[in-house]
Amino acid sequence: MRIAIISHLKHAIVEPFAGGLEMHTHLLATRLRARGHDVVLFASTRSDPATGLTAICDETALMATGVAEATDIAFFREHHAYLRLMSELRRGGFDIVHNNSLHYLPVAMADTLPMPMVTTLHTPPFCWLESGIRLCRAEATRFVAVSEAIRTMWSPIVPIDRVVGNGIDLDRFPYRAVPDADPYLVWYGRIVPEKGLHLAIAAAQKVGLPLRIAGPISDPDYYAEEVAPHLRDAVRYVGHLDHALLSLLIGGARVFLCTPCWDEPYGLVVAEALACGTPVAAFARGAIPTLLDDGSGVLATPDDVDSLATAAVRAMHLARSDSRARAVAICDAETMIDGYEALYAEMCAEMRAKTAAPPMPVPIPEPLASAMWPALAASRPAPANRALRR
Repeated sequence: MRIAIISHLKHAIVEPFAGGLEMHTHLLATRLRARGHDVVLFASTRSDPATGLTAICDETALMATGVAEATDIAFFREHHAYLRLMSELRRGGFDIVHNNSLHYLPVAMADTLPMPMVTTLHTPPFCWLESGIRLCRAEATRFVAVSEAIRTMWSPIVPIDRVVGNGIDLDRFPYRAVPDADPYLVWYGRIVPEKGLHLAIAAAQKVGLPLRIAGPISDPDYYAEEVAPHLRDAVRYVGHLDHALLSLLIGGARVFLCTPCWDEPYGLVVAEALACGTPVAAFARGAIPTLLDDGSGVLATPDDVDSLATAAVRAMHLARSDSRARAVAICDAETMIDGYEALYAEMCAEMRAKTAAPPMPVPIPEPLASAMWPALAASRPAPANRALRR
């Protein structure tokens, strides 16, 4: 198939990834290309060319923060970039469009496209995307959720066709049967308030083990106020790591602390920790409880540091092989790609059926037509008056 993937524009789709959505989009594009599909990724300028990149805008996170002000340059750059893109896609040339952007314009303009479009919902509803979806009138469009939690959140707004769980490249997060000799806990992800790093720091102190921290500092103010004052030998920030270094850090840890302060839509960081064989202690929020079972992790009461510390101690006694087995069972990227390929094929088949030429009328043989005409003429009601005849 010839597939167009629409990415968000805030960050480049390149390693080291700014977050889970960037990793997901990169994996989707590269795995589809590896299966022989002709994929074009419409993304920001510094994204990885291996994705089949066509750049449509500079990274908007570098321009401004927030979209509350009408004069925000990032808001208008995104708006015009997506408007131009949707106008170009109207010309055709693709079998299907996969919208991964979280922007309102692609869904609001889906009815202008000559090909079907699938939109993956990665987050809980928010005003801009919800507005675009409510305006969507396209028949050849479907919405997919990355988890049952996201399906539940969006179902009152739009019908969700199915759940296609996110996947990871299991080979890039290799299994580590034995952790480092010097025990430590690990936390990694975007360093923002909603990820709850400050709670992981407090829990690690209660457990009495060092904490290693990795990830992009996406909110410098939060980092300066809630993280930096606690940094010392026992609490160390090691930077924003690529997959190779990150997997070494995760695999060497006794437990991964997962501390979302919001309803986590999926939890790719959990999948990565499990793949490395590292058990998880996590707040029971959003989709996290569906990723863990009794052999791979321990759930804690949300926002409760004491509960998280207790969960971490219990998780240290879990078999690392069970964590890896859980990742293989539910988080393999190949399973995710299988799900999207099946959906693409189904939607394209429906489009072909709808656009197929109508069957030609069967001509009535001349003798039969001649015989039918007097009866048909006699059966026609006479006009009520001359005005109607005119």
